[in-house]
Amino acid sequence: MAVNKLFGAISALSLLLLLSSFGCKAQLSPTFYDYTCPNALTTIRSTIRSAISCERRLAASLIRLHFHDCFVQGCDGSVLLDETPTIQSEKTSKANNDSARGFNVIEDAKTAVEKICPGVVSCADILAVAARDSSAAVGGPSWTVKLGRRDSTTASRSLADSDLPAPFHQLDRLITLFSNKGFTPREMVALSGAHTVGQAQCFTFQQRIYSNGADIDAGFASTRRRRCPPTGRNSNLAPLDLVTPNQFDNNYYKNLVQKKGLLISDQTLFNGSSTDNFVTEYSQNPQTFSSDFSAAMIKMGDLSPLTGQDGIIRRVCSAIN
Repeated sequence: MAVNKLFGAISALSLLLLLSSFGCKAQLSPTFYDYTCPNALTTIRSTIRSAISCERRLAASLIRLHFHDCFVQGCDGSVLLDETPTIQSEKTSKANNDSARGFNVIEDAKTAVEKICPGVVSCADILAVAARDSSAAVGGPSWTVKLGRRDSTTASRSLADSDLPAPFHQLDRLITLFSNKGFTPREMVALSGAHTVGQAQCFTFQQRIYSNGADIDAGFASTRRRRCPPTGRNSNLAPLDLVTPNQFDNNYYKNLVQKKGLLISDQTLFNGSSTDNFVTEYSQNPQTFSSDFSAAMIKMGDLSPLTGQDGIIRRVCSAIN
């Protein structure tokens, strides 16, 4: 009997240790805040919808902000941190400086959530929810957001410079950057469909509209030149999708097929290359695009999150507590 009791005690202890080890490796879950902050998602959604109703362009900005967060150090809210003597802000990286927007909207959402659940909901999670709600607000797909991320205490301008795609990147470089984060070329093309909403500054597409290449529609290039001079860092805006610039749909891919992609990094997806078939498929089947985009966004939200005891919950998103 004593041996059986001892064996039982050891088994129970082993099970407890096993369960404890699982607890240390916390997983993201859609129900993470169900008990600790049950009104978190509706509060965030209200803030996002209000902001987008005032400025539709913010939908694209907030989707992009989540993407630029996750591709640098993982989905940890690092893109939101301001410059300090010890932090080189990602906001000043080549990919974000003077172009990343929507920080104030995330801060407003954080303030609203802090009023009902102080110190519970991370800025990284707010970013992930905001991207989903932004898509839905302009007619795009929705998806179930997994939650439980915590916020970083660091940022990396150098990683932002090296890991984020640029508007002038060609296909091989884009495939490499996305592959480094675990994405297939098809998933890369699906995520690029976020460019069906939003605008770009003139200097990001000057090279394309003034090139002598054959991969651009002449009339499209001529129209874009009217507000975009050939030199200088001009910030005049042009819609990434001329047809339905404020509606999340598959017109982005139809534009590429017609050689009317605004950025080099857009048109390179359909230029006699390995990703042409994906573009063609999405241009013809909006349901497939929506489904693939949603799945890719969920996968992106899984990039190296801080969970459990790692990271912190910031009181404000732009600074360390």
